[in-house]
Amino acid sequence: MSGKERIEIFPSRMAQTIMKARLKGAQTSRNLLKKKSDALTLRFLQILKKIIEPKMLMGEVMREVAFSLAEAKFTAGDFSTVIQNVNKAQVKIQAKKHNIAGVTLPVFEHYHEGTDSYELTGLARGGEQLAKLKGNYAKAVELLVELASLQTSFVTLDEAIKITNRRVNAIEHIIIPRIERTLASIITELDEREREEFCRLKKIQKKKILEEKSEKDLEQWRTVGEVMEPANLLA
Repeated sequence: MSGKERIEIFPSRMAQTIMKARLKGAQTSRNLLKKKSDALTLRFLQILKKIIEPKMLMGEVMREVAFSLAEAKFTAGDFSTVIQNVNKAQVKIQAKKHNIAGVTLPVFEHYHEGTDSYELTGLARGGEQLAKLKGNYAKAVELLVELASLQTSFVTLDEAIKITNRRVNAIEHIIIPRIERTLASIITELDEREREEFCRLKKIQKKKILEEKSEKDLEQWRTVGEVMEPANLLA
């Protein structure tokens, strides 16, 4: 068996205990990673369902914005100077973090800060069209922020699921089988040693029995010799 197929370790009872602990740890890690993958996949599917509607609406909203812009320019005239003079954003984005099974997902939220400094723009003419244009742009920004949040979470989860599944496969198909082969090799080696030790002890015991028998036979011969010797003297 090659070194890649099992871990190089001296076979002993301690090594067997260590390998059993490592096997249990690997199995626990695999189970936890599978649960993590399931949780991430569930969240991934939820986001996938949520992302479909904003994507479908995006095209319609942007068309409405473009139409409103053209309508406002036609009605109110050229107001590019007003647009260029804007020095502070009224709509801002706040980034938060959402934790799913150890994976941090960025969540974007939009909020309004301050008042509309150009509320009176178009008062002379085209006010209604400009108000409609502002509303459409606000709707577009809101939708874009929502879509950006979902899309970012979607990509992050997709990568996290791939990494988690790769780890599960590595543990399940490489690490655990390698530990199991190592453990089997240790058990086989220890069993072989036990058999050798048993045979050795049996040989020693057999030798000891033969030695005891030889000593007993020799003692008997000595006893018989001592009895026969006085009889010879009488003869």
